[in-house]
Amino acid sequence: MSPSAASVNPDEVAKFSAMADAWWDPTGKFAPLHKFNPVRLKFIRQTAADHFGRAPRALKPFEGLELLDIGCGGGLLSEPMARLGFTVTGADASEKNVGTASAHAAGQNLPLTYRATTAEALAAEGLQFDVVLNMEVVEHVADVGAYLAACAALVKPGGIMIVATLNKTLKSLALAKIGAEYVLRWVPAGTHDWNKFIAPGDLRKALQQNALTILKTQGVSFDPLAWDWQLSRDTNMNYMVMATR
Repeated sequence: MSPSAASVNPDEVAKFSAMADAWWDPTGKFAPLHKFNPVRLKFIRQTAADHFGRAPRALKPFEGLELLDIGCGGGLLSEPMARLGFTVTGADASEKNVGTASAHAAGQNLPLTYRATTAEALAAEGLQFDVVLNMEVVEHVADVGAYLAACAALVKPGGIMIVATLNKTLKSLALAKIGAEYVLRWVPAGTHDWNKFIAPGDLRKALQQNALTILKTQGVSFDPLAWDWQLSRDTNMNYMVMATR
């Protein structure tokens, strides 16, 4: 049985559990996420290096720092973060996702532990991390307020949280929902509920209400000519918010 908490949506957990075997297939159901991953990694590496005074081009610039990848899925971010020197905890409410992530990481000797658990449960344990990655999760939870409160409690004083999600705009409805799911079929139909997308201002306010200070809001855009994702000033669809305690 998967872990439960106020923020956990059982339907969302079941949906992603059913696709758990596909996480590491770059041409499968998570192909868009594989395409999206490099721009996320670039942003995380540079902003974390700037914040903690580390050299971003070093082989393992983040040794000595602890990172939580909440809603880690199959570990597409957890593994590269561990290779950069972070001691990583990957957490997901889906036991099947955790199983896939653990199997893929097996034998790689990475400073990486996976747990089938929730943000609320980790916060109740009193755990805190230098970095909390909260990537493409808030649009899938049942109670955004409870979820962000638990995630904020997991950030150490002086630490950071990076939240990536989708803006609630007509552009995101047309492209991220209708276009991606029903026209281009980049992701399975029903992957997202546009009503659960959240505007950057609302997300920043929720983080500030939980004693976090906003450091940066970063847009991410798809360049059809380069057929790639790039950091941009456009937050009308995909964006990331970085905050500190």
